[in-house]
Amino acid sequence: MSNQEIIERIEKLKKEKNAVILAHFYQIPVIQDIADFIGDSLNLAEKAKNTDADLILFCGVHFMGETAKILNPNKKVIIPDLEAGCSLADSCPAKDFAEFKKQYPDHITISYINCSAEIKTLSDIICTSGNALELVNSLPKYQKIIFAPDKNLGGYLNRITGRDMVLWNGTCEVHELLTAEYVLIKKKENPDYILIAHPECNDAVLQLADFIGSTSAMINFVKNNEHKKFLVATETGIVHQLKKDNPEKDFIVVTQNESCSCNDCRYMKLNTLEKVLYSLENEVYEINLDEKLIQEAKKPIIRMLDLSRELGIIK
Repeated sequence: MSNQEIIERIEKLKKEKNAVILAHFYQIPVIQDIADFIGDSLNLAEKAKNTDADLILFCGVHFMGETAKILNPNKKVIIPDLEAGCSLADSCPAKDFAEFKKQYPDHITISYINCSAEIKTLSDIICTSGNALELVNSLPKYQKIIFAPDKNLGGYLNRITGRDMVLWNGTCEVHELLTAEYVLIKKKENPDYILIAHPECNDAVLQLADFIGSTSAMINFVKNNEHKKFLVATETGIVHQLKKDNPEKDFIVVTQNESCSCNDCRYMKLNTLEKVLYSLENEVYEINLDEKLIQEAKKPIIRMLDLSRELGIIK
C-alpha cells in the first residue's frame, strides 16, 4: 500500500477501535503527522492520563508505553516495536540503582521520566526535562536528593540551582555524542545562528547554548523568537515540528561531525508507518505490567503531575 492508503486505513481503525495515537517529537515526520497528540514526555504523560480511548498506541519508546500503562491500567496500551528501547533507561538497571540508593539513606530520589517502571518504583518524584527545574526548586534547600538516571540533566540542574544532588552515571547516547568542539566549529561557520540545546547534552555543549530547554520549550522558544536562524543540539525529529511552525526560518542540526547521523535515535526511528498499521490492526505489541508494579510506579508520577499543577506548569 502507498503511504496515503496506510494512513487512511489507520484512521479507519482508530474510529473502529476507539484508539488514540500518541507520538513523541522524535518520531519520523509521517508518524508525527498522523498522531492525535504529539509532544514531549510531560505533555504525553498528561494526555495518556486523561484520554477516553479504549486503546492507546504509543509511538515512542518502551518506557513511554509503560508510563501510559501505569496511568491507564485498565486500558490496552500498545507500541509499534518492542525493540524500541532507550539507552538512557537502559543505563540504570533497577537492581544496581537499589544498591546505589542504600549509600544515601537520608536522600529522596528524583528520577527523570526516561527510566523503567522499576526505577519509578524506587523514586519519590518523577520529573521531565520540562519541569525538572521547577520541581527541584520547589523542595527545601536542605533536602538531600539523588537524581537519576541522566547525569547531564542532573549536572545542569546542580549548576543553575546551586544544589549538590547525587547523580547516577547515566546518559542518552544521542545527546552524549554531541561535542563542544564540533559545536564551536558550527558556531564559527554560522555566526548569525542561535544555538538551542536539550539539557541531556553534556555540560560543555550546554555552556555554549543560547537557550536550553525541553523539546517543547525549544519549539516554543523558536516560535516566539524573531531570530530566523538556529543551530539545534538534540534529536533530529524536532526539526519537523520546527519547520512546520516556522517555514520561514532555517535550522541546522549540530551532529558529532560532518558525516555523522548520530542525532537520529536508533530506537525512536524503529517505528514506521507500516508498523503503526500492523500494531493497530493486530493490537500488538502490548505493554503488560504487574498490578503491584503499576501501583508503586504510579505514585511518583502522580506526585509529579500534582506538583506541576501546583506550580502552574500544567493546568
